[in-house]
This record gives sequence, C-alpha cells and structure tokens, in this order.
Amino acid sequence: MICAHARFKSIAPRWPEKIAVTPTEQRINLLDLDRRDLEAFFVGLGEKPFRVTQLMKWIYHERVSDFAAMTNLSKTLRERLAECAEIRLPQVALDQPSRDGSHKWLLRLDRGNGIEMVFIPEPDRGTLCISSQIGCPLDCSFCATAQQGFNRNLTVAEIIGQVWQASRLLGDQRNGQRIITNIVLMGMGEPLLNFANVVKATDLMQDDLGFGVSKRRVTLSTAGVVPALYRLREASEVSLAVSLHAPTDELRNELVPLNRKYPIAELLTACKHYIADKPHRRITWEYVLLDGVNDSEQHARALAALIRDIPSKVNLIPFNPFLGARYRCSAPVAIARFQAVLMAHGLTTVIRKTRGDDIAAACGQLAGQVQARGRRLERVARLATG
Repeated sequence: MICAHARFKSIAPRWPEKIAVTPTEQRINLLDLDRRDLEAFFVGLGEKPFRVTQLMKWIYHERVSDFAAMTNLSKTLRERLAECAEIRLPQVALDQPSRDGSHKWLLRLDRGNGIEMVFIPEPDRGTLCISSQIGCPLDCSFCATAQQGFNRNLTVAEIIGQVWQASRLLGDQRNGQRIITNIVLMGMGEPLLNFANVVKATDLMQDDLGFGVSKRRVTLSTAGVVPALYRLREASEVSLAVSLHAPTDELRNELVPLNRKYPIAELLTACKHYIADKPHRRITWEYVLLDGVNDSEQHARALAALIRDIPSKVNLIPFNPFLGARYRCSAPVAIARFQAVLMAHGLTTVIRKTRGDDIAAACGQLAGQVQARGRRLERVARLATG
C-alpha cells in the first residue's frame, strides 16, 4: 500500500501568481486550471482578467473546446491561445447503457490507460460517479477496482474532463430540469491520495463559471486517509462519504487495509472535526454488506453505537460480485434486519438499490482498464487499435 504522506509530498504545488507563457511545443491544458490559475494565465499573456469569464463560459457552459469558435475573443487572442494552450479531454472509447437507465462510459487516456464513469438517473436527481485515479492503491478486499492494481493519479483535466464529457453526452437539461444534479467521487481510486488535483477539480465543479453544482451535491468518498481529512476541511466544502464497512478494527483491517494505518477511532475523530460548526452537514457512511462477514444484528448494533453521536446517514450497499471475489452478497432478509436495527437506534438508513450491474457499473465493480503492476490490460489496447 502506498504511504499517504509519501503521495502528498509528490503532489505538485499550485501555479505561481503569474504564469509565464511562451509558445512552445508543450501546450498548457486549460482544463488543468481553475479560475485563479486562469487569471494568472491571462496576465502572463498580457490580457485583462475579464477574459477568464469569457473563456470559462465557452469551456464549461457551452462546452466548446476549439478556440476558433470562441467568437467574442479577438482573432489575435484566439491564435495565441492555439499556439500555447489546448483543451484536451479524455476520449470516449466505449458508451454502454444499462437496462435500468444507468450509463457507463470508458474513457481513454494516455498509453492505453482508461477510466470509467457512471451516470445513475433517479426521479428527483441525476448522479454522475467519476474517478480520481487509474486503479486504486488501497487493496480493499471486496472491491473489483482494487484487484486491478494502481497506475497513477488523474490530472485536474482528466477529472473535470469526465464531467465535461458526461454533460456533452447527456445534455444540460431535460424537461426544464438539470440532468446532472449530483457528482460523486466514488469511482476508481482514493480521492484523498490525489488531494491537490481533486480539490481543484471539485472547485471547478462548484464554480458558477464552471459547472455550478451546489456544494452539498458534490460528494467525496474516502476510505479514511485521516491527515488529508483535516486538510480537506480547510481546502474544500464538499460533502463527505466514508467507506466504513465494519464496526471494529479487527474486521476493518481485513476489509480495508488502510485501517491498519488509520484505525476507526482516529477516523471518527477526523470526521467529527470535518463537520464541526457546519450546520445541516452530516457524514454519509458507506457499508457494503457481505454474507456472514459483517452483516449480523450484532454488527449493526456495534455500528450504531460507534456513530451515534455523529450526524449521520448510512448507505447499506448490497455486495456486487465480480470474477474471483471471495464474498457473497448478504441475503435480502439479513439486509432488512440490519437496516431495522440501525433505524431503531435513530439512524437514517438507506438500502442502496443496485444499479447498472448488467454493465458492471454497480458499486465496487468499476475495475476499469489500467496498466496494473507493470502490465497493460487488454481491452483498452484492443479499443485503441480499433
């Protein structure tokens, strides 16, 4: 498992106050820049800061990636942008609808790598689930993605580019309602191990000149990288979902190896700190139910005691099997019993409906196609070569 502290040290710092821009063969991907970065970029070009508003509206509101089409920019500026910058997006390699209305896309990146994102429509909302890494280093024993290994962090452009592509494919509105209302970083990877890029990307999701999604409707899901949770409170206002999956350290050590470094007590303290002095905020606890492993009434009572003094919502997730998995999904009666115990203790508890399982888009099935532990998986290679 990769050390969280080591990963943080490798994260590049923010752009300097002024970005020097010269036409070179290596162009800047403007999707990597948030509003503040873009202001510095235009200063570097000798342009006025108001150009940021014009550019961001073209990119994020109109979803235009060709500078030549940005007609309220001068021809000279458009030519300069084409020389030193670009808007480079992940490319859609596979578009796969589910019979239940869910949708999965495979996005092709560099060197044959790929990531997956999923859209889940509901009567009152539309949720886009996106990835933050190629693969995942945490090795949770019940997760298909973890079994594929880890390649690298996604760039800001690769994270926000997922939202851009989904918005283009789905459209902005249907029947007068926004189609993508919620964005969750619950796809491939541990977002807090890609801290700087994830924070900048979520800022763009919430920025009125970006995608304008409500702060409460952007949710980051973490297995519990405790030091990063403290940093996150100071850097962002995203909602927080925590992959708990067990009420004791002994069991969680088996299911979520990160727990050996940051045990439950430390995680709970960090979660309390995250929502302290934030009215109406709560932690969403994700709990995958595994037959005979973590699904007894005793486990439910222990979980209720663990989180009873934290404003909470519990998402119970039926386990979604994958090839080689050593677990089975808990029986419906066991899931219902587990929910009843939690609700009897006053905890809001929802059984998450399995969506997209026919296209391997359900929770825990986002294996993706990654260059894992030195070997490139075959499917994206086939797609890349046609």
